[in-house]
Amino acid sequence: MFKTGFVTSLAVTFLFIFTYASSGSDQPQESKSGKSTSAASEQQPAEAAVKRTRETVKMLDDIYKQAIVLITDKYVNSEEDFPAGSAAVELFKRVGKTGYHQVRLLDATGEPYEPENVAKTAFEKQGIQQLKSGKPYYEQVVVKDGQPYLQAMTPVPVVMKKCVMCHPHYQDVKAGQPIGAISYELPIK
Repeated sequence: MFKTGFVTSLAVTFLFIFTYASSGSDQPQESKSGKSTSAASEQQPAEAAVKRTRETVKMLDDIYKQAIVLITDKYVNSEEDFPAGSAAVELFKRVGKTGYHQVRLLDATGEPYEPENVAKTAFEKQGIQQLKSGKPYYEQVVVKDGQPYLQAMTPVPVVMKKCVMCHPHYQDVKAGQPIGAISYELPIK
């Protein structure tokens, strides 16, 4: 348990430092015209801001997925060990409490390891469908209380044989087929 707590604390600390250092924007915000998603066009962020946020999602996705693989590789050796997916869920809860962004690990198989790991919002449900149909990425821009957010989802395939220790139903999954997804919501600045 100490190892998992240490890895989680280290990841949250790194994320906090990175997010704090990169959260400032010296570029002016402009209204986006011609493309409206869920609010009036004058509330839409500039395309440059969306692009920066999209790049942040890609960076976070890479960090989170590498952390899950690293934890699985180094610390999960038997069914009694703390599962890497559970470590990710705990990490994501702690990250969400920082207020910088929200992130959730979702099941795409219909047999979640934990009941709370199911798609809850319309965006998450649609995203799971899109990822299962082969799309490598799904996103939308929404405005909540006047603040634009990028909601994004990326697939989580089985990448290690150890995954079937806790998820025997993954054994028959085709290579590259998503068994889950990571759902993000980041403010666009």
